[in-house]
Amino acid sequence: MAQYFLIHPTHPQPRLITQAANIVRSGGVIAYPTDSCYALGCHTGDKAAMERMRRIRRIDEKHQLTLMCRDLSELATFARVDNAQYRLLKRLTPGSYAFILEGTRELPRRILHPKRKTIGIRVPDHPVALALLGELGEPMLSTTAILPGDELPVSEGLELRERAQHDIDLVLDCGPCGVLPTTVIDLTGARPVVVRRGKGLVEEGELHS
Repeated sequence: MAQYFLIHPTHPQPRLITQAANIVRSGGVIAYPTDSCYALGCHTGDKAAMERMRRIRRIDEKHQLTLMCRDLSELATFARVDNAQYRLLKRLTPGSYAFILEGTRELPRRILHPKRKTIGIRVPDHPVALALLGELGEPMLSTTAILPGDELPVSEGLELRERAQHDIDLVLDCGPCGVLPTTVIDLTGARPVVVRRGKGLVEEGELHS
């Protein structure tokens, strides 16, 4: 049975954030709000939690997972980024964007795309997500909270609790969240490519300026 915390959307209670971080560290899978929609998250180094998160979503290893980072200072440890890519990342973060980048050897191979060896990187613009990442002191492995049979993310924390209470360990509910996932930008080629248009608004010209 999932624990359920009602958390303030702009001033999250430190006690609840600490408890949530401890659940992640101990191998839990949680649902938490972001600036685009609710997401599922687990500890990056926990293989069992990652596999459980994939089972909840019913996705395989070819589905690109995302590292939620509190800021770009964590980026170089986990992804290869040149100067032009970094300037784009700096311009668009924090925000509703996920960037596909080549992963470094610091990352476990199991969380990388099996063929491309890439990882998604994201810096959310949401007080709850940022507080949680700050308390963890490291990135968190995440995927959008789209449950089996749905085309859109679940937008209410209470619905997540009701539908996934036997699969996840905690719901951080800060009220209604969006149903538009992030805009995904692939930075592994010669030029940036938008591979999914979502909440983050970006024009083609912005990617090459």
